Amino acid sequence: MKVSQFPDRILKIDNEKYLYFGGTAYLGLPPNKKFQKILCKNIARWGSAHGSSRNANIKLTAYEKGETFLAEFIKAEAAITVSSGMLAGRIVLDTLASETDTFFHFPDTHIAISKAESLPFFINNQLNPHLLDKKPEKITILTDAVATNTVTAVDLSFLKQIPKHKEITLVIDESHSLGILGANGCGIFSTINQPNIKRKIMVSSLGKAMGLSGGVIAADNDFIQKIRTNNIFTASAGMNPAFVKTLTDAESLYLKQHKKLTKNLAYIDSKLVPNKNIFFNSDYPVIYPKINNINAVLASNKIIITNFKYTSENDYLNRIIITANHKKKDLDKIIEILNQYENKDE
Repeated sequence: MKVSQFPDRILKIDNEKYLYFGGTAYLGLPPNKKFQKILCKNIARWGSAHGSSRNANIKLTAYEKGETFLAEFIKAEAAITVSSGMLAGRIVLDTLASETDTFFHFPDTHIAISKAESLPFFINNQLNPHLLDKKPEKITILTDAVATNTVTAVDLSFLKQIPKHKEITLVIDESHSLGILGANGCGIFSTINQPNIKRKIMVSSLGKAMGLSGGVIAADNDFIQKIRTNNIFTASAGMNPAFVKTLTDAESLYLKQHKKLTKNLAYIDSKLVPNKNIFFNSDYPVIYPKINNINAVLASNKIIITNFKYTSENDYLNRIIITANHKKKDLDKIIEILNQYENKDE
């Protein structure tokens, strides 16, 4: 279905209004008038694009200010922006290739941090024996912060079982947790403190909760300096500088919208009847209804949700997205429908 304007909480299809519970604009920022005003002001100053290498002789202060904000927000030593979350992942993997003996990946890891020769972290629900053998080596573990079809942060406690002679680098994709989980939406990067992790690296899209096209890499200072000298980074144009500067200028809006989202999730938690076929967590703005034909049922009630075939799935993915912009009457309508399935086995 095609729409002619940004799909916020309401969208029009063939001149009919539908409630929209899809997309990834968790904080509801793209249509936010105050956010747009900040962005337009920065476009007037920094232009609509900057098609130059970040390593060129002219340095725009917009990048420094925005990246300082991101590092402080994420609670990392340093951060650097690139033009997309996908590019962030590819540059990190390229940088790590020469200093990693073996890559391992958690189930359903996003393609942005996938590597063809990577080994599965789990085999038959147990740690890959390679992780436990006596061979000293440098390993890199790849994982999403919140995997598709789940509503809680990844369990990293398994890393404690890996012996000390395995030097661990952890790469975590926070595209669907930055701006949502953690204090004020800082993500989970700062909470990862397993003592046997030598280095942790966060990559994320900024085009979801943060509302701006681009990507970020956050880590220790030394690793971010390696990113700056990476050939892919050097040959790539940077993220739009107006967008990067908007990150820091919109700090108060990020906090405000995060509070609104948290309030909406608490409201759903108080009204939604627990159901083994409905995956919901009060800290996370996604509901996965494992209910036959739910997409059509909701559409018949003038509600549109995310419905598409994901790369790793055989069936279509139904995902209900809650945003900071949804009103109680919106939430009541979808809760009423979901609660009808209280004791049904699907």
